[in-house]
Amino acid sequence: MKVIKEIKALKRELAPIADRETGLVPTMGCLHRGHMSLVSAAVSENDCSVVSIFINPAQFGPNEDLDRYPRDMEGDCRMLEAAGVDYVFAPGVGEMYPPGFVTRIDQEILGNHLCGSRRPGHFRGVLTVVAKLLGICRPDRVYFGGKDAQQAVMVSRMIRDLNMDVEMRILPIVRDQDGLALSSRNRYLSPEERERALVLPRALDDARKRVEAGEREAGVLVREIANRISLVPGVALEYVEVVNLDDLQPVPEVDLRNTLVAAAIRVGATRLIDNFIVGE
Repeated sequence: MKVIKEIKALKRELAPIADRETGLVPTMGCLHRGHMSLVSAAVSENDCSVVSIFINPAQFGPNEDLDRYPRDMEGDCRMLEAAGVDYVFAPGVGEMYPPGFVTRIDQEILGNHLCGSRRPGHFRGVLTVVAKLLGICRPDRVYFGGKDAQQAVMVSRMIRDLNMDVEMRILPIVRDQDGLALSSRNRYLSPEERERALVLPRALDDARKRVEAGEREAGVLVREIANRISLVPGVALEYVEVVNLDDLQPVPEVDLRNTLVAAAIRVGATRLIDNFIVGE
């Protein structure tokens, strides 16, 4: 496994094997089993695998956790080498955003609900860096997890709208045994906060069961999730929304083929997200 920090160096490595299938897993590091499920798929489904590790400042707001976002480059590389990854691309901020960099990619409509409405500029930063990574690596496949559902939908739309020649692979959410969706930010939680955080997957699971039992009114699901979360001290609901999976706009009723139910909470200073797609 090679660790590469410069764009030109990575392009030189990949150019001679351009005829082989390549899979890219974009990450911000501090890898967990959720990331590694994407890595495993990339390694098994392609001739060559690239994992990027880049904590992207463009997707953090002024009062967010950029400076304290967990970092473990040495541990990440051990895990990736053991998994059979070929290349780790770990550029610095100046490499990705050199002086004079002004281009941004935006999707106002898809980003005006869910996380996008609470994190101005976040998805502009995400889309821009993913577009750069796709241009640098030219992969045949790119891998994302289902926990960041809005991100996955927006990247998929960017790929489609800009005619990028890459297959988007979205893999299921990976959870701990207690049901909490894996996240690098989970390590911020104290044992007591982690116990409180379980209200999020449990409230969503209850909503899923309500849909399976025949509930179709989005407002009912939103109220029940919000009420369940409000009962847990130390947990603040940021949002809960029921949206169309294509355009991420709120819907009054659940469509069994095309609806996303998503929520975000804060447990202490830690922000957590989770979701389910109706019918999956």
